[in-house]
Amino acid sequence: MTAETSTATALRKSAVSRYLQLAGHFRRRIETGEWPVGHRISTVVELAEECGVAGMTVRRALDILEKEGLIERFRAKGTFVRETPKKDLWCDIRTDWSALLNARYSSHIEVLSNDLGPAPHFLASEDWPGRPARQYRRLRRRYWREGAPFMLADVYIDETAYKVLPEGSAERLTALRLVSDLPGRPIANAQQELTILSADLTLASELSVPQGAPMARMVRLAVDHDDIRVLVADGIYRGDSTKLRLKLK
Repeated sequence: MTAETSTATALRKSAVSRYLQLAGHFRRRIETGEWPVGHRISTVVELAEECGVAGMTVRRALDILEKEGLIERFRAKGTFVRETPKKDLWCDIRTDWSALLNARYSSHIEVLSNDLGPAPHFLASEDWPGRPARQYRRLRRRYWREGAPFMLADVYIDETAYKVLPEGSAERLTALRLVSDLPGRPIANAQQELTILSADLTLASELSVPQGAPMARMVRLAVDHDDIRVLVADGIYRGDSTKLRLKLK
């Protein structure tokens, strides 16, 4: 199977819009150096034929790369690679308790909503430890760094625990830090689970990424000594600025 045939087949099989797939495909060509900085890329007609798609699909994909500053178009000259994608992986997802309690360096937490509600529904079908609290305080928060959003999270805190938190905690503390030092309620068990997904319309809008962009979902749960799920944090991280670090020994 040729590279051209393989690309066209992959585009047809995926449920993600073809122009978004193409944008990712072209972006990888720049990342790997197949299209180096200064390189004049093929014409729209040539790329459409190569990838087995319509010319409009190629144009929409190139529009994305142009908005990202990766390519530049010149009338009568063609389209050239301007720069490589940035690899500033400054959101480091840690897996040890002490590191998770510390706020991201120079990050800013924006509280989008704060209301009462039930426990998150997805826990009912999962094998998670502990029992739900009677009522939760649900905080929707967006994390920023250097003017760019990198995480959107729904944080559920046992309402009785939320009532004793210091004023302003929701705007400055990480999820686990919110419940790490609750008086009389030590954390007995804490777990986290990572899954990979793509950005839907809401995530694309909230985190300033293209629809279909890779994302990392991290669910964290903390259980107190009474076996109550005192905290559930459901966070979605941008895949282009995040890495997961595991200590193996």
